[in-house]
Amino acid sequence: MGRLKKIGIITSGGDCGGLNGVVKGAALMASAMDIETVIIPNGYAGLYNLEAFKELVTLSPQRTDLVNASLAGSEAGHSRVKISKIQDDKKYERIKKGLKKHGIDGLVISGGDDTGSVIVDLHNNGIACVHAPKTMDLDLQPYSVGGDSTINRIATFVSDLKTTGVTHNRIMVTEVFGRYAGHSALRGGVTAEADCILIPEIPVDFDFVYKHMKFRYMRRVEKSDVNAGTYTIVVAEGITDAEGKNITDDGVGVDAFGHKKLAGAGKYVCNVLTKRLKKDDEIKEFMKEQKLFVEGLYEVPEIRHVMPGHLVRCGAASAYDVNFGKEAGAGAVRLLAEGITGVTVVKVDGNHISYMDTHEAIKQRHVDLEHVALYEQLGVCFGRIPVDYKPDFIRVSGRVDRIY
Repeated sequence: MGRLKKIGIITSGGDCGGLNGVVKGAALMASAMDIETVIIPNGYAGLYNLEAFKELVTLSPQRTDLVNASLAGSEAGHSRVKISKIQDDKKYERIKKGLKKHGIDGLVISGGDDTGSVIVDLHNNGIACVHAPKTMDLDLQPYSVGGDSTINRIATFVSDLKTTGVTHNRIMVTEVFGRYAGHSALRGGVTAEADCILIPEIPVDFDFVYKHMKFRYMRRVEKSDVNAGTYTIVVAEGITDAEGKNITDDGVGVDAFGHKKLAGAGKYVCNVLTKRLKKDDEIKEFMKEQKLFVEGLYEVPEIRHVMPGHLVRCGAASAYDVNFGKEAGAGAVRLLAEGITGVTVVKVDGNHISYMDTHEAIKQRHVDLEHVALYEQLGVCFGRIPVDYKPDFIRVSGRVDRIY
């Protein structure tokens, strides 16, 4: 690879906080190195159709000023397109022609595991690209831009819902994204001090969840001088039942990458627990004792489920994600300039830019269940009988800076 003269920036997959930091960091670093930067709009759809574009937006210093790194979403746009699924035997040749037409020497691409799998394909087909990791699910091997922003959004929504929960003595169930890894549900739920957090890594024992919910809810109402209480549950979309079967709405179909769309877990949890409440005579007696019972109208506590959905993707990016995004974008440009491609930026630490092969970076990382045991000891329910937390004690020297 000769001297890098021009790069293209692509963002792909789901949007989230920090992506504009990637765009801005890459553009500013490229400008400092006298490298032209252009936006390839709308993810891999734009890359596939690149040859049809008459011109692309150049991120000059003036245009880069207009990119607000603190906003979630992406100035470059997105699409859920997997190149390998395109029914075109000459798709990679078409992409190369588009790159050649616009004089683009290499690509900075930000996305998650699906985006990363396309990067592997592009690299194997001779297209120079570097991956700036992005996923709110935090299920890649390195930290990924978007995770911290999403966790903060989840924590805010779950915490805010407690006010309506207490006002109406309701049990509140919040379903959040995460697919088959529970990092965002875990961290967002812990931050909001949720009572129960259900994640894909732990099959749900509803007997234990109900017992935990019933005890805490009743205790809170009993101890309140105004007979008010709530109980908060955070549900990751990819949870399973005790037999390991995914709890989803079978009618939602699959996405463009062939993954089954996950939805319905929060509603399912709500229905299962409501049925148990209605069959529980002890709960009805409790409602009578607390002067809450109204026959035929209000006999058991109400359970409501909420899906913040794409609200956890939008709005503002966290300070951590803005910093990480800028560093990852800048680091990706420096790697491209060195001819190091087909890799994922892990972190920038002073003058050290750490990276790993993208095919390794996109291997799914799940929640550490030994870490879950710590929070179980602190009283959080994870849908199972709590496991003892048995720590090892390790003396370290130097800095350890991975926060997730």
